[in-house]
Amino acid sequence: MVSLKNKKDRLSNSPIFKFFGKLLTKQILLGILVTVLLFLTVVSNVTPEKMEINVDDFAEQDIVATKDIVDEYTTKILKEEAMQKVLPRYKVDQTIQIKIKNDIRDIFGVINDIKADENIKLNTKYEVAKQQLSIALSEGDIIAAINNSPEKLKMLESNIYDILGQIMATGITEEEVKYEKENIKDTFDKLDNLSKPLQKLGISIISNTIEPNRFLDNETTQQKKQEAASKIENIVIKKGQMIVRKGDEIDTRTINLIRKTGLLKEGEGPEYGIILGSFLIVFILEILMVVYLYVFNKEILNNIKLLSILTIIILSVVLISITLYDISGYFIPIAAATMLISILLDARLALLADLIIVIITGLITGNDVNIMVMSLVGGTVGAIGIVKNQQRHNIFITGLIVGAVNVFIILVLGLINNVDLQQLAVRSIYGLLNGVFASILTIGSLPLWESGFGIVTPLKLLELSNPNSPLLKRLLLEASGTYHHSILVGNLSETAVEAIGGNALLARVGAYYHDVGKLKRPYFFKENQMNGENPHDKINPNLSTLIITNHIKDGVEMAQKYKIPSVIIDIIEQHHGNTLVAYFYHKAITGENSENVKEENFRYAGPKPKTKEAAIIMLADSVEAAVRSIQEPTKGKIEGLVREIIKSKLEDGQLTECDLTFKDLDIVASSFLNVLLGIFHERIEYPKLDLDELKGGN
Repeated sequence: MVSLKNKKDRLSNSPIFKFFGKLLTKQILLGILVTVLLFLTVVSNVTPEKMEINVDDFAEQDIVATKDIVDEYTTKILKEEAMQKVLPRYKVDQTIQIKIKNDIRDIFGVINDIKADENIKLNTKYEVAKQQLSIALSEGDIIAAINNSPEKLKMLESNIYDILGQIMATGITEEEVKYEKENIKDTFDKLDNLSKPLQKLGISIISNTIEPNRFLDNETTQQKKQEAASKIENIVIKKGQMIVRKGDEIDTRTINLIRKTGLLKEGEGPEYGIILGSFLIVFILEILMVVYLYVFNKEILNNIKLLSILTIIILSVVLISITLYDISGYFIPIAAATMLISILLDARLALLADLIIVIITGLITGNDVNIMVMSLVGGTVGAIGIVKNQQRHNIFITGLIVGAVNVFIILVLGLINNVDLQQLAVRSIYGLLNGVFASILTIGSLPLWESGFGIVTPLKLLELSNPNSPLLKRLLLEASGTYHHSILVGNLSETAVEAIGGNALLARVGAYYHDVGKLKRPYFFKENQMNGENPHDKINPNLSTLIITNHIKDGVEMAQKYKIPSVIIDIIEQHHGNTLVAYFYHKAITGENSENVKEENFRYAGPKPKTKEAAIIMLADSVEAAVRSIQEPTKGKIEGLVREIIKSKLEDGQLTECDLTFKDLDIVASSFLNVLLGIFHERIEYPKLDLDELKGGN
């Protein structure tokens, strides 16, 4: 029968297990999952619900615009009305008036020539004039023209020109010619300087020669109509504005508006434009996030657990936003996401996540610019404000600050958009509650992230550093020497790690817990031997070494039992690397059976420190123990010992797997020295005083 271990080995070596165990495969699968979920969320909320409705139907519900749309039908009617109000434009042809004057001049010329021609008999001049004149005049008119003197005819001609000038100066249309002819008689009747026959002759001449000289200017008229139409702005139905009320009849205008909103169901099949657009926006935002992580936060990109946290936070806030938008868009707690990402992952990453979440929620909730601006600014304040906040109550304070900033942005945008005071007040209340709600979500969900994903936040580290935490309390009561040693190692480690730009708080807390394994056999360790008796004097070096090195394994087990985060457990496991237990090794090789002593049996099991923090705790642990044993410590002795210990760890290969540089080690040595000199400072030797003598002197 195949053992369970063999089954596990075969499973772990199978191609499928290896494929899904690869980091790249996990990243791709997570990316596909996030893309699908975000895409479905966006496309389902962006795509409007279609309705089947026709002209002459009655609306079964109120229909409102899903976006700003142009009411082309109403706009067209208004433009047509504006064009109809434009009066026709005319142009006056001045050449016609000149031509008429020339014709009249010719008429009087003919009359004068006939009058002056002595070869024509008086009784035949009428017939000659009738034949030569270009207009048809009555016999009485011709006789009046021939019988009157040239002076009177000249006066008549002058009056005719004046009357024509008055009539035709501004131009007359064809429709106005008849009217003007009727008015000519009244005009001549008022001329006292002309006899009745001459007045009648003048009326006949003008009536026969006058022509329209003002014509419709089609080009200018059309241009003016177009100008009038262009001044009519498009009638826009705003988003949320009523298109048709329940029970109203649907007409052509209404059906066109419903079609433009995208609510009208026409034909079968999906909206490919919306689907493609939704996919592309999600894809572009994900690519932006991946590129940012690759350039600035590669450690997050290469950690599937951290990537999962990032995606879950973003997805959760997006889904919460959909629900809360029904209450108010100003209540969407995007700042909760930025605060969580800032605490759990990275503050700069939180700023990018803020932008991405604002864009996605903006698409889902209708692209309200006011809400998007408030969310972007509020989320940024949340991400920055939470940095270096190491108390949970500070998260709530940050939430209040976010709320106050939200209110400020709402008021500013309200002034710009001329929003009424009542609406501003309601929005401001939601904006303030937004920040408070975001802080509550952050505080409430932090324990879930910390326990579910093993994330160690500064808040969690501070809780672990509390002397009343169960394991530290046990260490204080059961191994007080180890506890005080750990406190000193913590001070040394924190100062050194802070100096090289590491996680100082992690180093301090890691140092507090690095020796918790000594709780199992506290009196086998020198710092806990108060009565001077050493149990190792009674046992052989091999057993002593086993007891000493086992405090690593015991510490890991205890930390796991007390649910200490894995990052602290790693420090416990790595803080001795595979260093040699030199004292007992020396004791073994100088004792009996020294030829059978193997150095590897006197080394810790490892592994070597993987991080700056673990490596510096290793150095601080050795330095603190060594300096404590110096007789009459001085600055020179302490500095020499510190640098010697660092050199020995370096030569022993204990620092090969962490990323400490020689420059870092020099800074670490200086930091250690500053702390140690503060502890082992020179004391003032007070003189012995004779109290009785002092009393007598008084």
